[in-house]
Amino acid sequence: MKRFVALLALLFAMTTAAMALNPNEILSDPVLEARARDISSGLRCLVCQNQSIEDSNADLARDLRIIVRERLVAGDTDDQVREYLVARYGEFVLLQPVFALHTLILWIAAPILLIAGIVAVFIGVRRRRPAAPTGITAEEQAALDRLERE
Repeated sequence: MKRFVALLALLFAMTTAAMALNPNEILSDPVLEARARDISSGLRCLVCQNQSIEDSNADLARDLRIIVRERLVAGDTDDQVREYLVARYGEFVLLQPVFALHTLILWIAAPILLIAGIVAVFIGVRRRRPAAPTGITAEEQAALDRLERE
């Protein structure tokens, strides 16, 4: 049963990815088409946000796929196509953010927050731990003895 469900999930993923690309978008040159698919797989669908334009059925993703192919046919390199789209839509269009000074917070925020969380949990656990019982004082022992005699 698990294999059947896994097979259905795989078939669904394959058909949705295949349905995203319309036949009229495919370039006749297989080399350019391969480059277009490679570039498109690294570009974010601005509607779906966590999906590449290669896998998205959104109209904007279709428009971006067409732009990628038009730029390649015009003779742009892969980097020039990406730069064109970043200039037009911002760095958010890239699925993998660039490593630069202005994006440094994106790269270091997660490890810093993870470390801060671990430290907070460690401190919280240490504060909740009951203190080890200490010996009783002579006065407390005398009070206990009086209570026992009464």
